[in-house]
Parts: sequence; structure tokens; C-alpha cells
Amino acid sequence: MARTGAKKSQSKQEQVYEVLRRRILDGTYPPGYRLVIDTIGRELGVSPMPVREAIRRLEAEHWVIYQRHAGAQVAPRDQESWAEAIESLALLEGFVTARAAPHMTADDFARMREIDREMYADVEELDILGLTEHNEAFHRIIWERCPNRLLRRQVEEAQQRLNAMRSTIYFPMTRGRPSIDEHEELIVMLEEGRDPDEIERFAREHKLRTIEARNRRQRAAEDAAGAPAS
Repeated sequence: MARTGAKKSQSKQEQVYEVLRRRILDGTYPPGYRLVIDTIGRELGVSPMPVREAIRRLEAEHWVIYQRHAGAQVAPRDQESWAEAIESLALLEGFVTARAAPHMTADDFARMREIDREMYADVEELDILGLTEHNEAFHRIIWERCPNRLLRRQVEEAQQRLNAMRSTIYFPMTRGRPSIDEHEELIVMLEEGRDPDEIERFAREHKLRTIEARNRRQRAAEDAAGAPAS
């Protein structure tokens, strides 16, 4: 009986965890939102225990933080956390791309080039959301060819963390065409079966250049703000 009870408790904890995580990802619970255990428990029809355990799990994954005198809150999303998310995704995506390389097909490459054409149109139309979504679709084709299921899940979670920041952090289109040009370079490397280490390094640096571009733009803005009026 005790074992059956443990299974039910675990199932409730998993259900609460999935609900809370989804609400954080889709913005229902924005940064700073207080997670009140009793309130959530009543809403979901569970005791405080599975809610508390789900929140602890979200804290371990850095979705939630504890503030003194305030309790559990959805973690803030700022430029520093955005850069950390990019770095994490870059490391994972580099290795996943190298692992996926031998499994890519001609149809994959054709679809990736089609997405790149759509991305060029996004740049012309200054469609930042479209560009972001197409960029993710481009890389997702590669992820899905990675034979390691755990890596696929991890890179997906890293991307979800980045996506969750879109509604609270705005970054102008700083890469645009150079990023799409690098996509073509990556496709050629995959088609030619280049060395896995070379592919991994290129894919990782491709993602990290997003941070470099943001930093250059920020420095330029600061320099302009500090320049004397003519």
C-alpha cells in the first residue's frame, strides 16, 4: 500500500510541475510572480506537498527563486540571464549538431535552405518574430537527427528557456543576414561530411556570436549617448 501511495504522490507532483512550468513558459506566470503553495494547491485540487516539491524542482532548474519574506517567485529574466541561456544552448547545440551530422539527409538540407530564404524575407520586412521562429525551425531539423534522446531533450529545454524570455526582454535584430549566411556555411559542412570537431566548433560559435552582436550594439549605444552634442 505504501508503494502505491508513493506512486500516486509522485504522479501528482509531476502533474503540478508540468502545470507550473507551462505557465512560466507561456507567460501566465511572469517574472516576479509569487507562487503561493496553498493557493496553487486549492486550484489544482492537491495537498501542499506535491506543490512544494514541484516548486523545489523548478528552483533547481532555475525557473524559480526564493526571496526572503516573499517566498517562491518566478525567476527574473534580464540581459545576464539571456546571455547565460544563449551560452548553454550554444554548448549543447554544437555537440548535438556534430552528433546529428552523419544522419542528415538531402531532404533536410533542402528544407533548411528553404527556411533560410524565408529568413532573408524576414530581414527585409524587419519581422523579428518571424526571423526568430524560422531560425529555431532551421536548427530543430538538425536536433531531430541527433540519435541521443537525452541530448535532444536538453537542447529543447535550453531553447524553451530562451523562448520564455521573448515576452520580457527585447533585443533588436542584431545579426540578420550574417547569421543566415553562416547557416549556408553550416549546411555545406554537413553535406561534405566535415570533421565532427569542426562542425561542433562552428555551430557553437555561430550561436555565441549572438551575444557578441548584442554587446557591440550596446557599446555603440553607450558611446553615442556619451558623445558631446554637435
